[in-house]
Amino acid sequence: MGKKVEKNLSKDRHLSSAHHEDESLTKTPEILHDADSSEQPYKCVGNFLVDFTELCKQNSMAVIPSVTVRPKPPAGQSGSVELKSSKKEDKKQVIQVHDPEPDTEHPEDGEVGEWLPKTYTTKPKSEYFKPSVQVELDVAERWDTVTEVHVRGWKIDTSMMETFRQCWTLLERLHTINLWNTGLTEASLVSLAAFLPLCLHLRNVILDGNNVKGENWSELIGADSLIQMLSLRHCGITDTGACGIGRVLGNMKAPNTKLISLNLSGNLIGDVGAESLAWGLRMNRTLMALTLLGNNIGNKGAMKISEALSRFPLSHEETVERRKLLSDHSSPERKSTTPELLEFLPDIEEEVKGKDTKDETKTVKKEEPRESRGSKTKGSLKAALQLMASASVAESAKSQNKAKEKKKEKTKSSVNESDDSDALSQELSDQMNPLLETTDLLDGNLWIAGNRTLILLNLSRNKIGAEGIEHLLRAVQYQTTLTSLEHKPGAMGLMRLALNKNPVPADNESLKKILDLMQPKDPFYISSVVAP
Repeated sequence: MGKKVEKNLSKDRHLSSAHHEDESLTKTPEILHDADSSEQPYKCVGNFLVDFTELCKQNSMAVIPSVTVRPKPPAGQSGSVELKSSKKEDKKQVIQVHDPEPDTEHPEDGEVGEWLPKTYTTKPKSEYFKPSVQVELDVAERWDTVTEVHVRGWKIDTSMMETFRQCWTLLERLHTINLWNTGLTEASLVSLAAFLPLCLHLRNVILDGNNVKGENWSELIGADSLIQMLSLRHCGITDTGACGIGRVLGNMKAPNTKLISLNLSGNLIGDVGAESLAWGLRMNRTLMALTLLGNNIGNKGAMKISEALSRFPLSHEETVERRKLLSDHSSPERKSTTPELLEFLPDIEEEVKGKDTKDETKTVKKEEPRESRGSKTKGSLKAALQLMASASVAESAKSQNKAKEKKKEKTKSSVNESDDSDALSQELSDQMNPLLETTDLLDGNLWIAGNRTLILLNLSRNKIGAEGIEHLLRAVQYQTTLTSLEHKPGAMGLMRLALNKNPVPADNESLKKILDLMQPKDPFYISSVVAP
């Protein structure tokens, strides 16, 4: 019995193995190709909907976030059109445009159905809590024309950030990224800052509601950053994060020349952080709007900000850097000595040394004839001058060629560029370095005019008292006087200063003077006096 059972088992095994071989042979080449292709990494094609879905499948995600077009409010169909009559009487003719009557549906049975509204759609409650990516398209139903990406209320980890990196860098029209309350960490922020410069048309980045413990926000506005509007509201930024932002915002070597608007509302920035931001404003000539609403800035912070906006003395390092810039500015074509010119330097130095070197040579060896020595030095000087002249001619030719190439590139780029923001940032970046501006010598220190590029400053809901308001008043008065004397383009000074809800009484004299000085400058101010 045992031998029969073993024989039957061996037959069954043989039959099963043969059946598997037949199945492998009967597989079509298409199925085999799909199996091989599934193992290969997916390459993005620039279609955000397809790329995002395929990359999420490749990462074996249990729930793939949906990609939808961001909803917009419907355009109104009813209203009134006002037309001014051409008669002498100043009357207005009002034409009423009535809503079209709702269409009624006529089912097959002849009964009139109810009219369904088309201004909104309803969804189950669970749909609103599922993760999704909302986008705006430049051309309808074309997913390669994504202009804005909005992610709200779900965590983005490093793997999802890598997925976004592969998708966003291929979107040529992407200019806005909004990641609200997405649980960003220090690592995900580093990866985000690394690939944002690869999005060539990106201008607006909104990261509100993300509390990062490392507070490495300064990496977003580094030397390679293209961001022009950065919003970091309610991110729990303390003095540590503000100090990092201030160091990158403005320094002597390489200040930020792209950022135009910075919003730091609702954070925990105190006087130390405000002082660092003020230090950044000293050397920055690009930032035009700074919002510090709802922080913990007191009188010391307000004093440092007002000093950066009025005038301030240069430090020792800034004075040394100013001298270097002035020397380079006065002789821009001066460069290092060529190797060929180094051969003649000993003869030139020997001629310049004077009588002391001649006396020393007398004691060591006999003096050569003056004619021969003079002829040698004259010949060396002539050769050196010829080399210097030829080098200067070559450098001037190179500089002319470079200038021509730059002009050609500028003309080509000016035809292709259409954004006003790009032109504005380029115009602001071409301004003179603040260290090269005119200075005044007072008490042995060089004093320089402060930042007048910043036109909007919001310090509402802070802890600024009467002393801080007094310093801000002096800054506003100084800017007003300097602007009236100098008509410098791009240096208008503050046009809007918000100081609401600070611990200062409303009848404070300094606060009243600030309001009187700022109201005529405010472009949104409308006078209450109406002409008869």
